[in-house]
Amino acid sequence: MPASAGQPKIVLAANDSWNIVNYRAGLIRSLQGAGYDVAVLAPDRGHADGIRALGAEFHPIEMRARGRSPTADLALLTTFHRKLRAIRPAAFLGFTAKPNIYGSIAAGWAAVPVINNISGLGAAFMRPGALRRIVETLYRIALRRSVTVFFQNREDRDLFIERGIVAGSQAALLPGSGVDLDHFSPVASERPRETTFLLAARLLWDKGVGEFVEAARQVRENQPNVRFQILGIVEPDSPAAVPLSALQKWADEGVIEFLGSSDDVRPVLSEATCVVLPSYYREGVPRILLEAAAMALPVITTDAPGCREAVDDGQTGFLCEPRSVDSLADAIERLMNLSSENQAAMGTAGRAKMEREFREDIVHRAYIDAIGKLGLATS
Repeated sequence: MPASAGQPKIVLAANDSWNIVNYRAGLIRSLQGAGYDVAVLAPDRGHADGIRALGAEFHPIEMRARGRSPTADLALLTTFHRKLRAIRPAAFLGFTAKPNIYGSIAAGWAAVPVINNISGLGAAFMRPGALRRIVETLYRIALRRSVTVFFQNREDRDLFIERGIVAGSQAALLPGSGVDLDHFSPVASERPRETTFLLAARLLWDKGVGEFVEAARQVRENQPNVRFQILGIVEPDSPAAVPLSALQKWADEGVIEFLGSSDDVRPVLSEATCVVLPSYYREGVPRILLEAAAMALPVITTDAPGCREAVDDGQTGFLCEPRSVDSLADAIERLMNLSSENQAAMGTAGRAKMEREFREDIVHRAYIDAIGKLGLATS
């Protein structure tokens, strides 16, 4: 859908163009359908054509998502301000940490209304210390004038309110980023004969990669034919990244199969028995859990903020204790001990939960309503 002269323009900003193409395409279409033009601010990294194919303007910017250079962050703040002054949008929608912080501050300077999405708090909020205090202060400054701040789980929302980072009147809940139930749908084929557990995530230690590998060792001692697979991107610039050498070592030992990365997880999901995410990262609501459940797969994840929201324990999957290899291995064995019929029933219940609680259109409607409160006129 091409841009239309005179239509209010909404800017979406994230730390990667991949994030926009894979997570916000449906929102862009919904905004366009509601009469808004859309522009995107994000690093390019190979997905500019995908953004333009959605009918959105693309304005590439330089950003290191996990960099901690004050000089680079000041440059980013200046870039956001300059871009917003040039685009003159009717609203700024921030996704991921740096756009939520520096983009929101710049939008305030440019008198642009802001709507934020706090999709998890990440490593900075996991431990007390100077870094957490700095990040809290930055969020407090950035969000003070936001019209709406969306959170993906109650714990994150309550923490921000209790710490005085946002006011209760600003805060609202979303069911994660939602899931496209047409794109992620059950595959009408038999599950593989070999039981296969899949971890698909950013390959960070805090995502529970090490616990998954050690649980695989335990289970395979008595069940050597069970397959454990890891799919994800290695992030060498992150101090919490699982090194490629470790993944190759585990694969060489036969403990896991490393599948590399993929822009489309559906073929791998369709061959899995169960998706496992033993994360203790302070997630929002992990997309992979929603995508797996939408494809009628049972899921195993931790009883931790963001993760627990995606699972009805014992009905659509199992919860385990964070950082506990034994608890994770027990949950895996409980799933294995179910009959194929009961595993299928668990997957069916997961699909129904996604249809009931996590449909993508629920998220889109919340954004349209929030923007509608700004009183923008569309034709």
